[in-house]
Amino acid sequence: MRASDGFPVRLRFAKRGKVRFVSHRDVARAFERAFRIEQLPLAFTQGFAPRPKVSFGLALSVGHESVAEYLDVELHEPVATTDLPGPLSDALPEGIDVTGAVPLAERAPALQESVTLVEYRVTVAGADDRVVGADVLQAAVDRALASPALLVTRTRKGRESTDDVRPAIRTIELRRHPEGTPALELTVSTQSRGVRPREVLDAVSDGVLTEQRVLRTAQWIERDGARLEPLEADALAHTLEVRAS
Repeated sequence: MRASDGFPVRLRFAKRGKVRFVSHRDVARAFERAFRIEQLPLAFTQGFAPRPKVSFGLALSVGHESVAEYLDVELHEPVATTDLPGPLSDALPEGIDVTGAVPLAERAPALQESVTLVEYRVTVAGADDRVVGADVLQAAVDRALASPALLVTRTRKGRESTDDVRPAIRTIELRRHPEGTPALELTVSTQSRGVRPREVLDAVSDGVLTEQRVLRTAQWIERDGARLEPLEADALAHTLEVRAS
């Protein structure tokens, strides 16, 4: 977010349940409505049709859930950020919950520019839409990690291209969760070009496996050899502590 005379705030929120089918644009509208309900002192853009100064991080695919979504909003006067999560969650649709809020340091980089890693938990289904066994998943993971290249076909502006997504895959791990369902834990890079969970599955299984449920579990900012959660990376208090040390 660019430097200004306002007071930028970063929010972390979750998107779970039926609301996962709501589009990114509708989520943005829901937040603008919640900000007005709670009478936040929003800063607005200039021009013929002023809009609240709100910028979201990486868009979440429709149908995916997340516990690690972020947005930056600029206010024209400071507020107590510790008091924001509860009231905002109450003003948002069921399934969208604000889980953290911090004031941002001046000249904090935009989320879409600074987030470099994303983590997902993916429950996988086969052609018959049944949950795939752990042995099948482990074999697919082993083959993928041993491969120097993983090719997928993408369509951009009506044209197909074949891309190697292997450089974007940091880790793939098979985990069995408390309910007993095996799932893949993915860590993928967002730069220079990101990769979607579905594309990873296409690459490791030649299109045999597909995503049944996807949960984005984390986003990370890599900076000076450290991996930082976006809520803490550019928080005002965090930056002041770093400068003082």
